[in-house]
Amino acid sequence: MSSDKIDTIRSSSSGTIGRAVSHVRGQRLTLDSSTHPQPDAFTNSEAFLAGVSSCGVTLIEVHARETGVPLKRMDITIEGVRTAAEPNRFASVTMRFELAGVTQGQAEDLVRTYRSR
Repeated sequence: MSSDKIDTIRSSSSGTIGRAVSHVRGQRLTLDSSTHPQPDAFTNSEAFLAGVSSCGVTLIEVHARETGVPLKRMDITIEGVRTAAEPNRFASVTMRFELAGVTQGQAEDLVRTYRSR
């Protein structure tokens, strides 16, 4: 048997143009199109960025615990910029890491670990 991890998500029409509903493991996530004039739910772009930043939080927290680094808490702020000329692409993405309970050197090492994975 393979040790590969397979994530399967099913996304479907919601009945509202520009809105999809995704299901995974009994959980439901409603996403609006990033071009929706007044989104009520997370947009697809916001969900993508949230996935990237939440991956950073969980990866760093687990790595800190496994290596004995006394990380107390952390925040990651992510910002994606899309230009009017190419609204379907991110022109830039920046992330700001705020870590509490560690030294500057430990924080830099933890962020470096995230960036290398």
